[in-house]
Amino acid sequence: MAEFTNANTVSVAAGQNVPLTETAVAGKGCVVHREGAGIVTLRGITNQCKARFKVGFGANVAIPTGGTVEAITAALAINGEPLNSATATVTPAAVENFFNIYVTSFVEVPRGCCLTVAAENTSTQTVLFANANFVVERVS
Repeated sequence: MAEFTNANTVSVAAGQNVPLTETAVAGKGCVVHREGAGIVTLRGITNQCKARFKVGFGANVAIPTGGTVEAITAALAINGEPLNSATATVTPAAVENFFNIYVTSFVEVPRGCCLTVAAENTSTQTVLFANANFVVERVS
């Protein structure tokens, strides 16, 4: 298991990944991350046909002052492609109105291959992310 966090409040532009600045739990060699980056690499180190991981992301989100009040969306992305099945949507009543989101998905990595996973701001504008938490658990 590995856990990457960002306890700060950061502005993430539309289409960008949430930066993960701290490594709370490093995990093993099948999960690779460079501190400050928003991408986590999952490696298919297994004797089976594939390695299965459970990936979860949670954070508090809000529209920054000066932004337009509309729905906020964030999703887990595999190799840069957001997953519709792992997308969170909240609609605040005003700017700086924080909501908590959480999404999770199983990700299968073929033996000998690598995939990247990230938490992406899929909104149409910059969004504030606070207390971000990204957890990867090898389940088989």
